Amino acid sequence: MTLDEDMRILSGVELFRGFSREQLRLMAFGAETISLAAGRKLYVEGAPADCAFVVARGEVALYRTVAGSQHIISVERRGSILGQFALIADGERLTGALAQSDVQVIRLGRSMFLKVLEEYPDLAVKLHSRITADLEAMLNRMAKVMGRLVEEE
Repeated sequence: MTLDEDMRILSGVELFRGFSREQLRLMAFGAETISLAAGRKLYVEGAPADCAFVVARGEVALYRTVAGSQHIISVERRGSILGQFALIADGERLTGALAQSDVQVIRLGRSMFLKVLEEYPDLAVKLHSRITADLEAMLNRMAKVMGRLVEEE
């Protein structure tokens, strides 16, 4: 994909709403496009998380493994960001991610993202509230899914 295509896709991600063209360009310049065939894993639960992925094409299923079985939590499409918390902090993947179809994702590394925040500190303030709200929403969704899985057993 071209730099302009990456910028266009990144501009549609809720987390990056309000980023200037130059800020999006910096992020897209440091990004990597990865293609996966249907059925391939993008990452697994518990793996170190040092980057986020934005779905550019196709569908990616996020799943949790409970009692040896994979349970799909959600299916993400173009413009969805996966693993956004890895952009700001060390941690492990809370879910696995599996290509449901042939996919292209844009890999955003933590170091590049932090450089953008250093150059534009006003973004850090905006992102703090967005990331906090997203984290709360994700934890609530996971609690509901885990509750359903426990009821099924």
